[in-house]
Amino acid sequence: MTTVDSSLIHTVSVREHFSEALRAAARNQDVALNDGTSAYVVNLLTDYCEASALAAVSDEHRQLKPLATLYGEALEASNAEQRRLTLRRLGDLALFIAGVFSDSLHRKLVDVDYYIGMGEAAYSSLHDSFRSERQARALGSVFAELGAKFPALVDVLAEISEMSGLKSPSTLMRNYDLWLKTGSARAHRQLLRAGIHPLRPNTRATH
Repeated sequence: MTTVDSSLIHTVSVREHFSEALRAAARNQDVALNDGTSAYVVNLLTDYCEASALAAVSDEHRQLKPLATLYGEALEASNAEQRRLTLRRLGDLALFIAGVFSDSLHRKLVDVDYYIGMGEAAYSSLHDSFRSERQARALGSVFAELGAKFPALVDVLAEISEMSGLKSPSTLMRNYDLWLKTGSARAHRQLLRAGIHPLRPNTRATH
């Protein structure tokens, strides 16, 4: 697990670094987030800087569990609390991997669009489960926004990961592939900045 380079953060804490990075990236991506959602994402990034945070979503061989396995565990949970916990872990892991380590998914059996779909579904299910509970509506609204803005948040986290040195910049081909699969606005902008004006397959340019 790659940790944040202290030379990039200087004297601020990891949490402060990610809080500032989230504000900057969300502003650059024109993504508006409620305070509760911003705090949730900052906590997620901060927690996942420690390898121990991934233990809950790893198997006995210390390998990350497939998202489908976590989804199956949620369905088989013995009570509502355990089901919510597993769905939350599923959504968090999907967002973290899709945003921070999307390059690791390239040319695998499942790609970033699969992680986006699973993450959206997990957070949306959490929102639905809290809807009837008056005291938990604030938390439910956070999951609602996470689910609704999941693809945009993947772009935001991708920018944060580059700013923080958590991964190498994506190649042009990877950006093109990401744009084709998910319609990522950020990947499209990066292609345009490189002088590439991409067309989808079977799309004819107009003159």
